[in-house]
Amino acid sequence: MDYNKILEQAQQYVRSFFDTHVDESLIYHNRTHTEKVVEAAIMIAQHYQLNERDFFIVNVAAWFHDLGYYRGGSAGHEEKGAQMAEAFLTGTGVDAAVIEAVKNCILATRLPQRPANLLEEIVCDADLFHLGSEGFGDRNKLLRKEVEAVHHKKISKEEWRKSTIRFLESHHYHTDYCKLLLNEKKQENLEKLKAREPEPLSPDPVTTLLHKHEEVEEQAKEAQERKDKKGKKDEEKKGNGKKDAGRGIDTVFRITSNNNQRLSSQADSKAHILIQVNSIIISVLLSLLLRKIDDHTNLAIPAVILLTVNLVTIIFSILATRPHIPPGTFSKADLDEKKVNLLFFGNFYKMSLPEYANGMLIMMDDRDFLYGSLIRDVYFQGIALGKKYRWLRLSYNVFMYGLILSVLSFLIAALVFPVPAK
Repeated sequence: MDYNKILEQAQQYVRSFFDTHVDESLIYHNRTHTEKVVEAAIMIAQHYQLNERDFFIVNVAAWFHDLGYYRGGSAGHEEKGAQMAEAFLTGTGVDAAVIEAVKNCILATRLPQRPANLLEEIVCDADLFHLGSEGFGDRNKLLRKEVEAVHHKKISKEEWRKSTIRFLESHHYHTDYCKLLLNEKKQENLEKLKAREPEPLSPDPVTTLLHKHEEVEEQAKEAQERKDKKGKKDEEKKGNGKKDAGRGIDTVFRITSNNNQRLSSQADSKAHILIQVNSIIISVLLSLLLRKIDDHTNLAIPAVILLTVNLVTIIFSILATRPHIPPGTFSKADLDEKKVNLLFFGNFYKMSLPEYANGMLIMMDDRDFLYGSLIRDVYFQGIALGKKYRWLRLSYNVFMYGLILSVLSFLIAALVFPVPAK
């Protein structure tokens, strides 16, 4: 299945659709918005290193997700967009399961968003990517103008601001990547909206004076609270030696670790495929060709070459997946010097539970030790991945070039050195 070719056709179809279906009232949900959503979807999909099939699903869903606006307005536009995507993909050779996945991704953008898997989460976050971007203010103004144009109703800035605040407060990103990348800016955009709260009009000078008095008291109270918080933070800083980095650091470690685990699983899967394919070829050669080698002596050398290629490929694939088992113990000196990584099973699987629990408690009480262990864990995951992928690449090179050499040798043996008929 040539997903890239069909994806190019989908892009051309959607762009042509926008060019031929112009609706002046759709100031926001237009080609510009769609292309921004596609750009965001590609960014998120590349972060998660989706395979070709899943990358295709996410991209097609992003292209078609808002086309339904041009087929009857905003009401039920997700269903209409899903139907348009299905109509386009039907007959292209795409599996029914892929078409259904594209439709589900589009339907998942319906508010409130309830994505059921990673692909749907990516499309949902791409659709509302702008909430956590610098361009949020401009995009929000365009959306307001569109709503006014579609419903032929003037919406005050105050009314729109309040509805936007409610929406931002209720919204949350679904992928860890967008949470880490966009949440801080989205909160900043929300705070800017809240800061525009208009001051109430004073009906008379007495009320104005009372309000001013209350305002002064409130400011004094806030100043005292800030002072107390600052003092508390200073104490924490003195006690811990560093300012708390917050959830961002934890999210970075979690995303990095998940990515490393995903890459490791992909490498193991590819190595297993190579092992299975080459095992089948060896079994076929041994059961069929080698039995009749006396009748086809010209094929002996090509057969040996192919068997050697298969065997070497299997060996390298096994080396790519063969686990390395560390000693499984750590000493008190390792704990004192903060050299041991208690998050990796290879460093404690031979230790008793009390010894390991004591080490973990020491690590959790020491911030530097804890984050140092996380850093070492991510680093050694990368080292293991690099070694695994080097063996895997070598396996694929041996299989690819060896297979070419074997086929050429079989052709030469059959055409140049044919066995004479008995």
